[in-house]
Amino acid sequence: MVTMPKPLEFYGRRLGHDGRGLICAPLVGRSTRALLAELAAILPKAPDLVEWRVDFFDAIADQDQVLATAARLRALAGSVPIVFTRRAVHEGGEPIPIDEGAVVDLYAALCASGHVDFVDYELSQPEHHRRRVRAVSQAHGVALIVSHHDFSGTPRQADMLETLLRAEREHADVAKLAVMPRTPSDVLALLEATAQASAALRIPVVTMSMGSLGKLSRICGWQYGSSVTFGAGERVSAPGQMPIEALRGAMAALNGGA
Repeated sequence: MVTMPKPLEFYGRRLGHDGRGLICAPLVGRSTRALLAELAAILPKAPDLVEWRVDFFDAIADQDQVLATAARLRALAGSVPIVFTRRAVHEGGEPIPIDEGAVVDLYAALCASGHVDFVDYELSQPEHHRRRVRAVSQAHGVALIVSHHDFSGTPRQADMLETLLRAEREHADVAKLAVMPRTPSDVLALLEATAQASAALRIPVVTMSMGSLGKLSRICGWQYGSSVTFGAGERVSAPGQMPIEALRGAMAALNGGA
């Protein structure tokens, strides 16, 4: 039996089964000035969301500076929701000078600040850290994306489905999975797992195949139930991200030119 997922809505943008996928643009500037310039350049391209990849930020160890930068990004972004993400090195992120406990402290401070709408935290992190991120996000009304990124390949279809189901069991508000294809069949397996997860989970699903081979999934993943795809506004944060304009055009073509 197909379940009806619980939608999430921020500033009129709805994650869930509403017939279209949203486009999220990454912010990867290494300074406050660079981030603000990047966001200013991206906003005219009308992304549905932006993701601040704070692992690129040189001052990540300075919590006050991170909070001050988040406040300025929030003011500039207006009604565009902000996702706050520190991507771990073992899942494709940048090296950072703080330990995982300090990362979780940073997440807690950002959730309390009111400057972000989502936080993304990896399923691979230790359980006590995952519990704390869940608690602070829930306490402050920030949606939690529980994610997993596999740069080594594409797991079996059943294993990909289980990863997304596990994210829901971890009380995620959104389940996210990114994998690296080695063959065209890997992309098809990811899309099929997405369709199965979209039918089985009661939360929005976000999936993608990365790299050049996986671009198809970024264009048509919404037709299989993926609520968000990532498009580059200025710079990419993961292999295979397409420019927002090209991505939007391709998605519109699949939707009959709408």
